[in-house]
Amino acid sequence: MEWDFARSVTSMRLMTDLGVDHGLSVNSCLAGTGLKEQDLNDPSVIVSAQQELRLISNLIRHLGDIPALGIEAGKRYHFTAFGALGFAMVSSPNARSAMDVTLRYFQLTFAFTRFHVEDKGDETYVTLDDSGVPEDVRAFIVERDSAALVTVQRDLFASRPVLQSVHFTRVEPEDTQVYEAFFGVKALFGAVSNMAILSKTALMEPLSQGNALAFKAAEEQCSALLDRHKARVGLAAKVRDHLARNGTNMPDMDDVASVLCMTPRTMRRRLLDESTTFLKLRDEVRLALAEEFLTGFALSVEQIATRLGYSEPTCFINAFKRWTGKTPLVYRKAAKLETRSSLSP
Repeated sequence: MEWDFARSVTSMRLMTDLGVDHGLSVNSCLAGTGLKEQDLNDPSVIVSAQQELRLISNLIRHLGDIPALGIEAGKRYHFTAFGALGFAMVSSPNARSAMDVTLRYFQLTFAFTRFHVEDKGDETYVTLDDSGVPEDVRAFIVERDSAALVTVQRDLFASRPVLQSVHFTRVEPEDTQVYEAFFGVKALFGAVSNMAILSKTALMEPLSQGNALAFKAAEEQCSALLDRHKARVGLAAKVRDHLARNGTNMPDMDDVASVLCMTPRTMRRRLLDESTTFLKLRDEVRLALAEEFLTGFALSVEQIATRLGYSEPTCFINAFKRWTGKTPLVYRKAAKLETRSSLSP
C-alpha cells in the first residue's frame, strides 16, 4: 500500500487537537495507537500509518456524525506542519514547482490518498487516488487530504484564487454548505474520481518567498529526513508488527529474532541504531492491545493480563498505570463514560 509509510507525529497531534476541541479526551483519541500524550509534544517521534489510521478511526467512532469532519481536519494542515518539506514548498520558485517537490518527497506528507498531477492546457488536474484506503475511513481521509491541499495552496498564494473546481466520488451529503464555504466553489459529488482542478496560470506565478539557495537547502534536508524515517522504522516496524500479530501469545526477543533470521544480539544492536529497544516496542504493542481489550471487549483484567503475557495481574496493572497514569479499571470506566457522553445529544 502506497500510503503505508512512516511519518512525523505532527499529523496525529493536529487530529488529537481536533478531537479535544470537540470534547474528547487525549486518551480517547490515542486509544489503541500505542502513543502517550507526551509523544505528541516530541517532534522527533516517528509513527506508522497504522497508528495514524487508528486515531482517525477513534475520531470517526466518536465524532462521525459531524458533517465534513475531514474538511475541518484538513484546514489545520498549513505548510508549517510539513517541516522541511513545508520550507521547500514556500521557498520554491512557484506553486507548481512546490507541487513537484511535494510529489518527490511524498513520504514526508501525511496523506493516505496518492496524488497524481497532470497539466492540461491552462489547468492542472490533481487526482486523489483513494484505492487501498480502508473503506470505513475513506470519506474522512479524502476530505482531509483535499482540504490540506487547498490550505497549503492558499498559504503559498493567498493573493488570488487557484482552485477552480473540486470533485468527489462519494454520494452527495445532505448538507453541502461546509464544502462550498471552505472550497469557495460548488463541489461535484458522484464523480468518476476525487479531483481538484487548479489554475495553471496562477500556479506558475512567482512565490513571494521563493529563494533558490533556501530551496536547495530545504530539499537536502528533505532527503536526509526521509532517509532517517526509513531507517527508524526498518527493523522496528517488523518487530512491532510481529508482536502485534502475536499479541495474545506475546513472544520474547529470542523468538522474534529467530523469526527475523538474526541473533538476539544482532537484533538488539540494530534496534539501538534505530533509537529503540525490544522492551520499548513490546510495551508499545502491549499498551495498544490493552486499550483495545479494555474498551472493545468484555474481558476481565486477569484475562487481559494473561493474553498480554503477564505472569500476574498485578504486573499488568502496575505497567498500565505507568503507561497511562490510571489503573485498567479506572481507564475502562472513563472510556465508557466518555463514549456515552459523545453519543448523547
